Formats: sequence, C-alpha cells, structure tokens
Amino acid sequence: MCQFGNASCGGSQFWPTLAQLKPMPLYEYELCDGEGACVACGGRFTLRRPVDAPELTRCPACKKRVRRVLSTFNTPKVLKPVSVSDAKKAGFTVLKRLGKGEYERQ
Repeated sequence: MCQFGNASCGGSQFWPTLAQLKPMPLYEYELCDGEGACVACGGRFTLRRPVDAPELTRCPACKKRVRRVLSTFNTPKVLKPVSVSDAKKAGFTVLKRLGKGEYERQ
C-alpha cells in the first residue's frame, strides 16, 4: 500500500493518481486597514490553499485580520507565433481569405 492509502498506485509510492490530487491555487492576502504592518508577514503574503478550504480571516503568523487580494495569474508563454506550416503539421486546415465570405485552402 502506498502513502496515499491506495493499494493500486501503479507501482509508485511517490506519485498520487489524478483522483487524489486537489487543486491548490495561490491566494494573496493583506492586512485589513488600521491593523499595522507585521514583522512576520510584512503586511502582505501569499499562500497555497485547497479550493475547498474555508476562507482565511486571520494571518497565520501574527493573527491579525486579513482580506484576500485580487492578484495576477499565469498564462502559458508563447515563444514564437504559430506559422502556417506549424498549423498544417498539427492537422489544421489553413484558409486564405480571398474576399468577403470567400476563402480557399492554402
């Protein structure tokens, strides 16, 4: 039996199955107005928490009231523009616009 309590882990005791993984996004928090800065958290911190975890209302370090802040998110970075030949290699049909409502295959 593996560390996740599953007898059929596929032979690996270190890797969970997809059903065992829980999404854990990053949440940013800041101290509420008038609470003052804290040496432990600096007034703002980021935590990775499960989606189904209850909302955090106090800083884990200094126990002052906190609120969640909207933050940026990561998107995949495109290193180069997709070319016509790349699209064709991926199996897409590439069309060229001839006029209003008229297209032809390239």
